[in-house]
Amino acid sequence: MDIQRNSLLGKSYVSMAGYAGVILLFGGIFLLFPLLLILAYPEEAAYSGPFIFSALLSISVGLILKLISGRTNRTVLDFRESSIVVLFSWIVMNLFSSIPYIFICELSFPRALFEAVSGWTTTGLSALDLNNVPHQLLFFRAWTQFLGGAGIAVIVIASLTGINANQLYSAEGKGYLIKPNVIASARIVLILYFSYLAFGFFAYMIFGMSPFDALLHCFTAISTGGFGNYSSSIGYFNSPPIEIITLTLMLMGNLNFVTAYLISKGKWSYVFRNGEIKIFSLLLTLAIPMVYLTTATQLYSGLGRQLRIAVFETVSALTTTGFSLTSYNHPYWTDASIFVMIVLMLVGGGACSTAGGIKQFRVYLVLKSIFWQIRRSIMPKNAVTINFVWEGEQKEYVNDGKLLTIANFVVLYLFLYSVGVIVIASTVDPLTGEFFSLRNAMFEFASSLGTVGLSVGITNPQTPIHIVWLQIFAMLLGRLEFFVVFIAVAKLWNDLRKKVGSLLSK
Repeated sequence: MDIQRNSLLGKSYVSMAGYAGVILLFGGIFLLFPLLLILAYPEEAAYSGPFIFSALLSISVGLILKLISGRTNRTVLDFRESSIVVLFSWIVMNLFSSIPYIFICELSFPRALFEAVSGWTTTGLSALDLNNVPHQLLFFRAWTQFLGGAGIAVIVIASLTGINANQLYSAEGKGYLIKPNVIASARIVLILYFSYLAFGFFAYMIFGMSPFDALLHCFTAISTGGFGNYSSSIGYFNSPPIEIITLTLMLMGNLNFVTAYLISKGKWSYVFRNGEIKIFSLLLTLAIPMVYLTTATQLYSGLGRQLRIAVFETVSALTTTGFSLTSYNHPYWTDASIFVMIVLMLVGGGACSTAGGIKQFRVYLVLKSIFWQIRRSIMPKNAVTINFVWEGEQKEYVNDGKLLTIANFVVLYLFLYSVGVIVIASTVDPLTGEFFSLRNAMFEFASSLGTVGLSVGITNPQTPIHIVWLQIFAMLLGRLEFFVVFIAVAKLWNDLRKKVGSLLSK
C-alpha cells in the first residue's frame, strides 16, 4: 500500500513539474521582451545582459522540468496541486526577475526582490530613483505588471490546446469561467485585456503622450499596477484628458472579466444586477465627498482641481492601481481622508479582475449575509428562504458553507493586516529616529497587502530590511489570495511527512 501511495505521489509531482516547466518557459521568453527597446535606444545595449541571463535561467529550468515530466503533464491537477504549481512558478519567476534590478540598479537581493515582486503582483510600491533608470528597465517593470495582472498561468492556458487546467486557472485568481471551456475563458480574458491596451494606447497618444509613455502607462493602468515612468506618477502630466483616460483604464482593470464580457455583449441588465457594481458605486459615492471636503479643498484652490484630486485618488485606491496626482506626505491629508483611503485599499477591486484587496464581491456577500440574518430572525420559524446573488448571467445560490469560507477569508485578511501594522508601527524610522506612526503603518501595509502601491513614504531606499521582507510576503499573499499559498504549503508539508514516515517505516 505504501509503495502504491508513494508511486502515485511521485507521479503527481512529476506532473506538477511539467505544468510549472511550461509556465517558466513562457516566462523566460517574456523576460526577453525588454531587449526590443534596443531598437529605439541602441545606446542602452549595455544593459541587456541581465535580461538575457534571467531569461535563460527561466527557460533552462522550464526545459529541465518539462523533460522530467515527459508527457505526464497531461494528468488533471486538483486544486491543491495547482496551488503548488502557481506558488512555485510565482516564486521562481520573481527570483529570476530580481536579477536586472541587482545588476542595473545595484540593489541588494532583498530590495531587488521587492521591486520584482511589486511588479509581478501589480502592487507598484518602489524605492527606485526613476531619473536614473534606463528605458529597458522601465519597460521591464511595466511589462511584469501587465503579465502579472493577467497571470502567467492564464496566458499559458490560452496559448495551448489539449491542456486540462481548470484548477490551474482558479489558482491564478480567475475563479469564474466566462465560457464552460477553460481555454476559451482564458482566451476571452486575453482578448479583453489586449482590447483595453489598444484603446488606452491610442487614447494616450491622441492627448500628447509619447509612444513609450503611452504603452507603459497602459500596461500599468489596466493591470491596476501603478508603476509610472516619473516620480510624481500621473501628476507629472498635469492633464485632465490623461487623467480621464487613466481613470477609464483603472475602471476597466477593476472590472470582473465576466462583467466586462457582459458589457462587451451589451447585456446591461445582468451588469446592473452585479453586487460588485453596487458596492463599487456606493463606496465611491461616500468616499469622494469625504476626501473632497477634508483634503482636496485644503490642498488646492479651484473646484476643478479639487474634484480631480478627490475622484482620481479614491478610484486609484479602490481599484488598487496606485497612481496618484499628489503626495500623501502633505500635512493637509487629514486622518479622516487617510482612513477613507485605507478602507478603500482594504476592500479592493472586483473578483476575477487584475485588482487586489479583500475584493468587492466578498464584501458584498458579507453585507448581504447580515441582511439575510436579520430577515431570518423576523420571519416565521418554519419559513423557507433561498439566498442568492447574481454572478454573470446566472443566479449563484449561497449556502452557509460559502458564507463561512468568505467570512474566514475576511477575518484572516484583517488578522494578517493587523499583524503587519503592529510590526511596522513597532519599527524605528531610520530617517527620523522615531517609531513609524500608527496612521502611516496602517496606510502602508494596506497598500502592500492590497497590492495597491500608494505610499506615505515608509517605502524608500532606507526602509528597514525586515519591513522589506514583510512587504514582499504581504504582496505575494495579496496577489495569490492567501488560501492558494496556505493550501500549497499545507499539501507540501503533508506530503513530506508521508514520505519521511514511509522511509522511516522501512
